[in-house]
Amino acid sequence: MSFSLAIIGRPNVGKSTLFNRLTGKKLALVDDRPGVTRDRREGDARLADLRFTIIDTAGLEEGPSATLEGRMRAQTESAILAADAILFLIDARAGVTPDDKYFADLVRRAGKPVILVANKAEGKAGEAGAYDAFSLGLGDPVPLSAEHGEGMGELYDALREALPEETAEPEEEECLIEENLRSDEEDGSDLDVTKPLRIAVVGRPNAGKSTLINRILGEERLLTGPEAGITRDSISVDFVWRDRKMKLFDTAGLRKRARVVDKLEKLSAADALRAVRFSEVVVLLIDSTIPFEKQDLSIADLAAREGRAVVIALGKWDLIEDRGAVLTTLREDAERLLPQLRGCPVVPVSGATGQGLDKLMQAIVAVHETWNKRIATARLNRWLLSQVEETPPPAVSGRRIKIRYITQAKSRPPHFVLFGNQLDELPASYERFLINGLRKTFDLPGVPIRISKKAGDNPYA
Repeated sequence: MSFSLAIIGRPNVGKSTLFNRLTGKKLALVDDRPGVTRDRREGDARLADLRFTIIDTAGLEEGPSATLEGRMRAQTESAILAADAILFLIDARAGVTPDDKYFADLVRRAGKPVILVANKAEGKAGEAGAYDAFSLGLGDPVPLSAEHGEGMGELYDALREALPEETAEPEEEECLIEENLRSDEEDGSDLDVTKPLRIAVVGRPNAGKSTLINRILGEERLLTGPEAGITRDSISVDFVWRDRKMKLFDTAGLRKRARVVDKLEKLSAADALRAVRFSEVVVLLIDSTIPFEKQDLSIADLAAREGRAVVIALGKWDLIEDRGAVLTTLREDAERLLPQLRGCPVVPVSGATGQGLDKLMQAIVAVHETWNKRIATARLNRWLLSQVEETPPPAVSGRRIKIRYITQAKSRPPHFVLFGNQLDELPASYERFLINGLRKTFDLPGVPIRISKKAGDNPYA
């Protein structure tokens, strides 16, 4: 049985630290300053034999609904409505504040089971605040330290009372996402449609990434607004498109490294890069009104170096007037500026109107299939023979380079191995010639192609 808990509280009481503690992974950004978390984030949590979904939320702050604080509060209120129960956190060292009392009333009115947690209760400094928490009228507080892991036994007891029996499961080995990714890359030659297709949406700040994802999901799941840099964490959201399971990662906008001096922005950028590595397809969202800046090209190159399939989404397309001419120019620019991803799908979209979303999803599925593609060795060697006969590799220092055999070592992305003599002398220009030939002949658009070289003849003869 599925059961969800929302972690609620004012800013900087340790919600994200507790979220990371319960999920066993550092998924949420944590910093000393308040207001780091803005979007709500979900994760699979475990505490001893308990299994449940945990929801990290933005710190509750008062403010008009149109302000950033007001929109953050609306996201938190949505989490309260969606959750089956609530973990209400206070800072035991600070004691009960007027904001705690105000938001305790908000939580109480939701009519959901509430577990009151007095966090940061380690040492004598937190004792008074833990006792003070009784005044909130939310039951006995659970004193703990999310940072140091103290009091988790008491939290377990409180959760057992709030959670149904079905959430207790026998111990089983947990498989981390990094391990899943590694095994996928080692033997992931076959497309497995039963696993969610992982998609990271990346781009410069204020390109409209969260707006686009909300439109795809059909709900205001992510915080949006005119302010640049609203998204800080990389938020993952599960959904289904045409009976296909998918997981979308919304990421913080990536600026030029020289401009990033703030510690929190550095953490957000690192989190976005992590989302790229966890993804299978990267959607590079660019602003059609100011397309293909150097940073867009750097992000695309990063995705290619990480071996991810790429789709370019031309955002804010509703603002473009001469669409035919602009689309032709942008597609030509993509071919010229991104040779490592030649043939990459370029799809006009609008998060504001929903235009182009179906074509975007079709492009994502198609490039993912290409990324998983395997090519028969016999076909590869027939192609290689024709290439070498038509355009033989150049001689180096009077010695001929001989390429005798080719095979595909793995997919995700396609990786080929050449066998022959003097291959360490093979010019980069000839390697690019082979890559372009592979891409054109075997229809491999939008994915990085890797080539390794080994000395010798056919290793299977």
